[in-house]
Amino acid sequence: MSQSYLNPTPQIVILDAGGQYCHLEARKVRDLGVYAAVYPSNTPAGEIAFAKGIIISGGPASVYDPDSPKVDPAIFAHGQPVLGICYGQQLMAHLLGGEVTRGEKGEYGLATLELDDTTDPLFSGLSGHQQIWMSHRDVVGAVPEGFSAVGRTDTCAVAAIAAPQRKLYGLQFHPEVVHTVRGMEFLSNFVFRVCECVKDWDPRHRVPAIEQEIRDQVGTRSVFFFVSGGVDSTVAFTLCIRALGPDRVKGVYVDTGLMREGETDVVRQLPGLTIEHAQEQFLGALAGVTDPEQKRHIIGEEFVRVQDRVIESRRLLEESWILGQGTIYPDTIESGGTTNAAVIKTHHNRVAGIRKLMESGRIVEPLKSFYKDEVREIGRELALPAQLLDRHPFPGPGLAIRCLCSAVDAPLLTTPEGAIIPVNSVGVQGDSRSYAPVLAIDSLDHARATALINRLADVNRVVAGVELKVPLSGMQVRACSLTPVRIARLRCADAIVRRVCQESDYDRRVWQFPVILIPLGTVESPDSIVLRPVESVDGMTAQSVLMPDDLLGRLNNEILQLEGIAGVFYDLTHKPPGTIEWE
Repeated sequence: MSQSYLNPTPQIVILDAGGQYCHLEARKVRDLGVYAAVYPSNTPAGEIAFAKGIIISGGPASVYDPDSPKVDPAIFAHGQPVLGICYGQQLMAHLLGGEVTRGEKGEYGLATLELDDTTDPLFSGLSGHQQIWMSHRDVVGAVPEGFSAVGRTDTCAVAAIAAPQRKLYGLQFHPEVVHTVRGMEFLSNFVFRVCECVKDWDPRHRVPAIEQEIRDQVGTRSVFFFVSGGVDSTVAFTLCIRALGPDRVKGVYVDTGLMREGETDVVRQLPGLTIEHAQEQFLGALAGVTDPEQKRHIIGEEFVRVQDRVIESRRLLEESWILGQGTIYPDTIESGGTTNAAVIKTHHNRVAGIRKLMESGRIVEPLKSFYKDEVREIGRELALPAQLLDRHPFPGPGLAIRCLCSAVDAPLLTTPEGAIIPVNSVGVQGDSRSYAPVLAIDSLDHARATALINRLADVNRVVAGVELKVPLSGMQVRACSLTPVRIARLRCADAIVRRVCQESDYDRRVWQFPVILIPLGTVESPDSIVLRPVESVDGMTAQSVLMPDDLLGRLNNEILQLEGIAGVFYDLTHKPPGTIEWE
C-alpha cells in the first residue's frame, strides 16, 4: 500500500451536491481499490487539482433554485475528467450552456436504459438495453455544445451525455446503487479508463487503522457505551475494547420498553454489559405523541437523560470519559450530516443533546464512515459470531418508529388508482425528504406500484391488502398514539414474522424485514400490520421483494389471530422513493 489508511490522498474527489449518494459513490470507488473522498460541492478547483478525477453527486435541488449547490466552473476547464451523476449531470449541462427543464413526471426506481454503441471510454462495452436506477424529476432538455446524448429511457430523452475529447460525462441515473445492474462497470470505466487511476486501497483489514483512530481521539480518557445489542453498537463496543483495553470501556444496555420480544435476554449474554431498565421513562415521555420526528427527538433526548443518570450514579464524571456510539454512515446522511444533505429523518444519535456532546469533543463513533455491509466485514475481522453479525438491522428508536400514530380520525379516500390511506410515511424523492399518504391497491404488483408512485406527486408509498377481516371500504384511520397496548400488539406480530422467517430460512434471503403497525381498522380491530421485506446491500437503496405464497399465507393466518388486528398489507415500495422504515 502506497499510503496511510488514516490520512490518504484521494485519487477521486466526490463533490457533495446534497443527495444521499455522495458517500455511497465514494465507497463504491474504494471497492474498486481506489481511494475516494467527499468534498463540499463549492470547493475551489485549485484545491482539488491533485485529483485524477471528479464526480459531482446527485442531489434534491433544481439548478434554477437560487440556493442550489454549485460547483466551481473551472473544474471543467483544467483537463481533469469529470462525471456528473443525476443532479451532477444537470448542473454540468446548465453551467456549460445546455438546458435543464422540469420533467413531466419523475422517475423513482427501476428504469431501462438504451445506451448507444459508442467508442467513448466511459461507455466501453456497455451499449444496449440495461436496468438502471433513477431518482429525479428535472431533465436535461438540450446538451451543451460539444456534447452528445448517448443514452435514454422511456421518460428521459437525455439519460447519458458525453464530451470525450474534454473528458466530461454525465449520467442521469445512479451507477453506484446495486439496482443499476452494470453500475460498477460504469464506475470502473471512469476510474480506470478515463481517469487512469491505479489501485491504492484495500477495503479489507481496516481494524488496525480504526483502532488507532480510536486511541488518537480518546487519548487518556475512558469510553462509556450504551449498547443496543445490534450489529453496529456491538462492533463499535468491541473495537473500543480492543483499542483501549476492557478496563477503560464500560457498557450499559438500556431497555426502553420499545424492544423486540426476547431482545433484552439476548443482550444479557454479552460480556461486560449491565442492564438499565427505563421502560416507564420512555413510554411516559412518548405518551400522546403522534409526530414521527417528535418521537425520534424525544427518544434521543431520553437516551441523553438516561446517560446522564447512569454516569452520575456510577460516578463516571470523576474520571476522564467520552461517550461511544455505534452510529453508521446512513444515519448521518439521512439526518443531514453533510454540507448540502437534505434531512430525510433525524437519527436518534443526532438529536440536539448528542450534537452538544459532539461539539464538546465527548463522542467517539468508530463506524460513522461505514455502511452496514462494511460493519459486518469489520465484525468478521474481529471474529464476532455470525449469529450476531447476520442479524437484520433494527432501528435505534425501536418499535416506536414502526408503530404509526394519527392525531385525528380520518376516512380513506377512494381514487381510480386505489384507496388513499391518510397515514403519512417518510420517503425520499429526487434525493430529498417527502412525507405523504399511502396508496393501497388490490394486487401484489411491483411494476404497477412503481408506475403509480412516479405518476402521483402526492404519494410516496404503495401497499397491497393481502388479508383483511373486513373490506378496505369498511376501515378508517383512528386517532391514536403510542400506548403499551399498541406496542405489545406490534411486538407480537413482529415475533410471529421473525419466528416464521427463521423456521423457513427466509430471513437469510432478505436484508431486512420491518413489521409496521398502522392505525387502520375498525372499532373492534383498530390496527393493521404492514409487511416490508427488502433486499439491499447497504441500506442506501433497497428493493421490495415478494414472499413465497405459502409463507405469506402462513404469516397472514397467524397475524390475523392477534387481538386488535384488522388486516395485513404488503409494502411494494422500493427505496427510493420509500425509505426502508416508515418513520
